Amino acid sequence: MGVSTACPEKGIALVTVDFPPVNALPVQGWYDLADALRTAGRDPEVRCVVLDAAGRGFNAGVDIKEMQRDAGHKALLGANRGCSEAFAAVYECEVPVVAAVHGFCLGGGIGLVGNADAIVACDDAVFGLPELDRGALGAATHLARLVPQHLMRALYYTSRTVTAAELHAHGSVWKVVPRDQLADAALGLAREIARKDGCLIRLAKAAINGIDPVDVRRSYRFEQGFTFEASLSGVADRVRDTFGKDGVGNDTFGKEDRA
Repeated sequence: MGVSTACPEKGIALVTVDFPPVNALPVQGWYDLADALRTAGRDPEVRCVVLDAAGRGFNAGVDIKEMQRDAGHKALLGANRGCSEAFAAVYECEVPVVAAVHGFCLGGGIGLVGNADAIVACDDAVFGLPELDRGALGAATHLARLVPQHLMRALYYTSRTVTAAELHAHGSVWKVVPRDQLADAALGLAREIARKDGCLIRLAKAAINGIDPVDVRRSYRFEQGFTFEASLSGVADRVRDTFGKDGVGNDTFGKEDRA
């Protein structure tokens, strides 16, 4: 359980997230993921990183129970900063990051894949931001990197999800494959990238980030300010306490599994 790093073949680092039952990460988990990504990117032998997850889904966001156990704002601030660091670590990784997505990719998962360089997904993958159902705001910055502006807004306001096939149609998912082919497909793309010169691929990553029209770190931190405002006003707790009740916050896994 936790975050682990392996080297499945030359030039490729595999960073795997495993926080049962649904990969809803605690505060420390986000920091551990950020550290693993940055360490892999700094390794001169690595030319591409594959980010994947064990279990039933890729990512279910933050551990809401951890925040509910905290009478103050320490857990919320920790989650805000931890998510920001993990998302930035994907974006700022010195080499390209390929996200391998299965099952649900929700909340913080969108922050991760939205900052990845490429996404390979299996045909059961769904993507969404149920933030408004969870008393939070954020990651619209990253959803906007996956779908057009008006679709992003509709998805954000409704908390609906989209499929991997729909994102493939928008050009944000590289390939959609059956579940049992996901690992091979992600490694196949990573292998093609890893054949490039190690110095040149790092320069290419820096160059592409440099021409990005949006400062993703600043944009996301701006969004997080409204999450904290919602918490201070009490509306976040009020909405969060209704999550999963009376049809509110329905998503891709059962109520008993929600963190």
